[in-house]
Amino acid sequence: MYNTPKQTPFKLISQNNEEPNMTTDYHSRQMLGSEMFEAWEQTESDQKKKLPMPPKEKPVPEGSQLIDLPAPETFDFEGVSVLQAMRNRKSRREYKDEPLSLSELAFLCWATQGVRALDPKTGRMLRIVPSAGARQPFETYLGVRRVEGLEMGLYRYLSLSHQLCLLWAEADIAEKMAWKCAGFARQAAVTFIWTAIPYRTEWRYASVSSKLILQDSGHVCQNMYLACEAIGCGTCAVSAYGQHAMDEYLGLDGESELTVYCAPVGRV
Repeated sequence: MYNTPKQTPFKLISQNNEEPNMTTDYHSRQMLGSEMFEAWEQTESDQKKKLPMPPKEKPVPEGSQLIDLPAPETFDFEGVSVLQAMRNRKSRREYKDEPLSLSELAFLCWATQGVRALDPKTGRMLRIVPSAGARQPFETYLGVRRVEGLEMGLYRYLSLSHQLCLLWAEADIAEKMAWKCAGFARQAAVTFIWTAIPYRTEWRYASVSSKLILQDSGHVCQNMYLACEAIGCGTCAVSAYGQHAMDEYLGLDGESELTVYCAPVGRV
């Protein structure tokens, strides 16, 4: 587990300078604003303390099966313009009972968390999607039901090597995703589950990290929507997943790593 830096206290004040009426969630509203950055500038973050940068990726479990994915240079899908993908984008909850190819799955992994560049001197890593301060707090898990060449089960995407790691086989993965993510995930070829390791962002941004992590997750899932449209698939972002159920299923403690977003994907 990572050590989380101390948070700078942030007092909640209503518009009339009285203690807030909690029937209105002023705390959430203040998090939406930028005032917290004033407090952050006075915070001695772990980065400012010259503490080591947290790892960019979780270690691979010993003895795990690794699957090489088709390289981004090999992606060759029928042309759908960015403009057309944006016009067609919508949340899709019904899918054909058809598999995705391994190349299509690799494309979706790359489009949402693929690595563009890594500076070995500074440790700065750039992905296909933006992230505040290039902190990249996410891990990608996949509940695979129908992907050519893969057995049903739970996988994790290893972005640094562009591989999949089979965590365990699961014949009833569709039911697991239906109960823990959303009912329509039962029909999906694969369900993407993004978790956050907050300290990757907290190392630099301390008390403002929650806002930044949630913004970053939006960047990830919007890329998923557009990438799906490009290959004749559909997705629907899910925020109302079972938090404790999903965290427990993935083996997370819900603090040093926790689920933040899900997206079932299937052919449409």
